[in-house]
Amino acid sequence: MKLLRIIFSALGLLWLLASDRAVFTQSAAVPPNIVLIISDDHGWQDYGFMGHPHLKTPHLDGLARQSLTFKRGYVPTALCSPSLTSMLTGRYPHEHLITYNDPTAPPGGKVGKWREHPQYVAQWDEMRSFISKAPTLPRVLQQRGYLSLQTGKWWLGDYANGGFTDGMSHGDKSRGGRHGDDGLEIGRKTMQPVFDFIGKAQKQQKPFFVWYAPMLPHSPHTAPQRLIDKYKAVAPSLEHARYWASVEWFDETIGQLLAHLDQQKLSDNTIVLYVTDNGWVQGDKGDAISLRSKRTPYDAGIRTPIMLRWPSQVKPQESARLASSLDIYPTLLAAAGVKPAGNLPGLNLLNAKAVNARQTLFGGCFTHDAIALRNPSENVLSRWVIDGEWKLIVPVPGREGEDVLRDQPQLYRLATDPEEKNNLAAQEPQRVTALCAKLDRWWKP
Repeated sequence: MKLLRIIFSALGLLWLLASDRAVFTQSAAVPPNIVLIISDDHGWQDYGFMGHPHLKTPHLDGLARQSLTFKRGYVPTALCSPSLTSMLTGRYPHEHLITYNDPTAPPGGKVGKWREHPQYVAQWDEMRSFISKAPTLPRVLQQRGYLSLQTGKWWLGDYANGGFTDGMSHGDKSRGGRHGDDGLEIGRKTMQPVFDFIGKAQKQQKPFFVWYAPMLPHSPHTAPQRLIDKYKAVAPSLEHARYWASVEWFDETIGQLLAHLDQQKLSDNTIVLYVTDNGWVQGDKGDAISLRSKRTPYDAGIRTPIMLRWPSQVKPQESARLASSLDIYPTLLAAAGVKPAGNLPGLNLLNAKAVNARQTLFGGCFTHDAIALRNPSENVLSRWVIDGEWKLIVPVPGREGEDVLRDQPQLYRLATDPEEKNNLAAQEPQRVTALCAKLDRWWKP
């Protein structure tokens, strides 16, 4: 059985071996510029336009009004690195193999010294090799003439390893490279690298792709004091005020970015697509409420609004249909006039017929540190499926993790129970059986 699992997991590598050559479809003479905005540890309700009673997010609210906006968006997993890699590749974590943030600490490794251990560094190098030749978004877009910029959160070595032509992160372990290094200054300290890159692309008369993934509103919640003071009177705790302030701080950077596109007269032919990497539920003591936050299969960990603005092509409207961050890859490539190689799990969000026909999304949660670098079946803690208004969570029996409350399946009717408080599995055994079968057809670890 273990051998079969290894063979099955190895099949996920086949997409890496496919040629990253792409077939161009008919498209506009001038391909659109693309700005992909990814917030970090951001609760799905923590926006003005999503109904938060106190948070002020005027720039994101404005973007929502100008966009095709999916309020029922999801990421396939609730952890930074695998979630970001799925956006980059259009593949589920068990397909691209990066299901974790960090490799396993070496046996006998001393706490605080793990990252210097040769075995640990070797695992990082192996992990990063998984995408070094993969048909990532920037790598495929480069065939269409795009320049691309990496900024912010980035776990996969230097920016070139992911196929970017330009970037901020070096990924050098000897210089503290882990999840973004120099790139983490974007948004928190400066926006200039983005503006300079856009200027470079304009000068070369090339379309551009910007990966804007600041570590915001991710902790440390060190927003300007003026914003923290703004929320103190209405927040249930100081830590909530700090988190809310960090959300508005992130929103201010969106305002700067969109204003720059306007100033450069680039907005009409620039796609701006927004998503978050995973959710967040703020606690009173400076951390998330772990059992219902990031790293869990509940909506608080995996749900996100997904917005796409393209003034010259897309009519602003709100959609109640399901959307996934896996849709980013095929959507952006289609807009750029590129047909990717191989079958993809995501949809082109601009194909209304396909989006309206979709009823089901899948995903899973995994260990923070790898148990096995190349075998996702060893790392998975739970799988989930959303089918219409129903959601089933199936933990892997006997595995402990922040997302596993019990070994038994959990069934929720999201339309009437959005906070997933009432487990209906015992009352709906036939539905549980049917949804388990769908999960197994999708991926059976």
